Formats: sequence, C-alpha cells, structure tokens
Amino acid sequence: TRFYPLSHNTHVGGVLNLSIASTDHPLQALAEDYITRVLEKLDYVGVLAFEFFEVDGGLKANEIAPRVHNSGHWTIEGAECSQFENHLRAVAGLPLGSTAKVGESAMLNFLGSVPPTEQVVSIADCHLHHYGKAFKPGRKVGHATLRCKDSASLQARIADVQALIARG
Repeated sequence: TRFYPLSHNTHVGGVLNLSIASTDHPLQALAEDYITRVLEKLDYVGVLAFEFFEVDGGLKANEIAPRVHNSGHWTIEGAECSQFENHLRAVAGLPLGSTAKVGESAMLNFLGSVPPTEQVVSIADCHLHHYGKAFKPGRKVGHATLRCKDSASLQARIADVQALIARG
C-alpha cells in the first residue's frame, strides 16, 4: 500500500477546479489510518481515491472513488510514480512505485474549453493535458498540471493559468 500526499481541493459550482498537493499535512496519518481500514475490509486492489472534508480538526469522508481520480492528476508530473502507473502496477501484481512528490504541484481543470495551447505551454512549469472531448459548458475537457521548485513559484504559476481561464 502506498499513499499520496493529501491535496487541498477547491470546487466551483460543485466541480473540482484546483488541487494543490500538500506537504506534511497534519492530518495525513489520520487519513492513511481511515483508508487502510477500508482497503483491508474490502481487500481492495488498485487506486482508491478518498475525498475528505476537514471538520473540527478531523476528517469526514465525502466520496470514495474506486479508480484514479481527477484530484490526483497532479501526480502525472508531480510524483515519482503517477496514480495511473501505480494503478496498473497494482492490478498487474507488480511492485508499487514511490508516491513521493517531485517539487510543489497542482492541477487546474479546464471546464467547457481549453485555452490556446501555445498560451498554456508558454507558462513556465506548466503541462497541458487535452482530453479531446467536445467543448460543452461545465464539462471537464482538459487540465494543466504544474510542478515547481517552491511554493511561491507554484502560487505564481497557478495565478498565470487562472488568468488564462478567466480570459476564456
């Protein structure tokens, strides 16, 4: 069993907008305890994504997804082994890869449309993932992942991507 760092998720209109991978979150051990109990009870194999709310210094489970999850897309560039690769390793019975972060990471969803490719990829430390789906209002059609050396750079890059999104 391996655990990725908790991520702080921001939703807009009930849809995931931004995930920022945590560093040394004080509730990481508690989350791992809860998840371990569920994994063992279900004898589960593969990625199992949990969404928790922080409530009164503890955690309340909101959603459990038996698959790789949008909130973990930051792992594609931001972890030594992504959630996708570790899922395949698990179901194939192969050793799991490291879930350690590589720098500071975030994921921003593109809803309804994707900003022009050249503008997205011109942002330092930014990686574009276009899903090839038809553009429809509110539909997840892609995302950007960011991997930076430090938190200040990450916050600046998040602002850059958010500015592109705001321009439509």
